[in-house]
This record gives sequence, structure tokens and C-alpha cells, in this order.
Amino acid sequence: MPEPVIRKTAITVEEIFHEGGPAPAVPLRRAAALAVIANPFAGRYVEDISGFMDDLKPLGLKMAGDLVEALGGDASVVEGYGKGAIVGANGELEHGALWHVPGGYSMRELLPASNAIVPSTKKLGGPGTRLDIPVTHCNASYVRSHFDAMEVGLADGPKADEILLALVMTTGPRIHARVGGLKASEVKGEDGLR
Repeated sequence: MPEPVIRKTAITVEEIFHEGGPAPAVPLRRAAALAVIANPFAGRYVEDISGFMDDLKPLGLKMAGDLVEALGGDASVVEGYGKGAIVGANGELEHGALWHVPGGYSMRELLPASNAIVPSTKKLGGPGTRLDIPVTHCNASYVRSHFDAMEVGLADGPKADEILLALVMTTGPRIHARVGGLKASEVKGEDGLR
């Protein structure tokens, strides 16, 4: 397969100081890296598409590295992550699934404590479509305080023959998280769950 043809990239960083209650000592930071690429399978059915995952790996690593940099350059501050894809109208949902391995494993490769599965979502949509990327704790999926989401999208993508790929990282739990469950400080990091 050919290298991904990138039309545009974007990085968004949010800094959240409070959610109506007291301000935390350190604001929560959430960042999203987006890349709009040509869909090499648009407009036709191709039986074997899995080889394109290997072609997406370098892009995944670059996007993950860009997110770490956007959050200050220290991978150890990242506590949450997620990924997703929006496939343009001439593609199919399975084309978004090609992002599972290169998107997820690229983040796990760069983050020191990342045993948890990377949550994911995908959908079909056109320019301006928004996607809520689910987020969980990087090292233990059962850490309830880190169940979150970040909305992503671009006004001009994806076009019909494109795919918008997204990665998200966060530096901590939801602001004012207080609904119980496993705490980040209690994570054993053995199985990706607890």
C-alpha cells in the first residue's frame, strides 16, 4: 500500500480550570491530534485492506508524539487516552477500523504506563462532522474518574474520499470527579483493568 496522503493536520489543546466548583491545584489538560488523509479504498469494495494499518503506523507515532509535546513534552503526565475516525461518504465504517492498531499502539508505545486498551469510536460523516472520542485511564480501564470524552472535528473534513483520524490524551481525571470507584492512586497496572 502507498503512504497515507495527508491533506491537513491539527492539534487542539484544552485547559480546564474548574467546572463550577473549586479550582484544582493543576488544571486538566486535554489534547487532540487530527489528520485528514486520502482514503485509498473510497468508492469501491476491497477485500483485503489490513495492510494499510502498517502504512498508518508512522503517522500514528507522529501524532502521538505531537500530543505529548502539546501537553508539555513529558509523557509521564499523560493519564488518559482515546482514539477515533470519521470516514467520508465514499468510504465504509471498516476503513475507520484501520486506525485501531496504528492509533492505539502508537500511544501505548510512547506512554510509560499504558496497559489499558485504548477506547475507540468511528462513524461515517462529511465535512464538519463532530466525533466524541471516549477517554479512559491509560493503565487501568476501571478508573472511573478518568471516564471522559473530547469532541473533535474540522470544518472542511473529511471530504467524501477522505478519513479524519484522531488521537486524544489527557493529563488527569475529570475536574471534580467524585463518583467513587477505583482511584488512580490504587492502580496496580497488571492487567490493564485494575
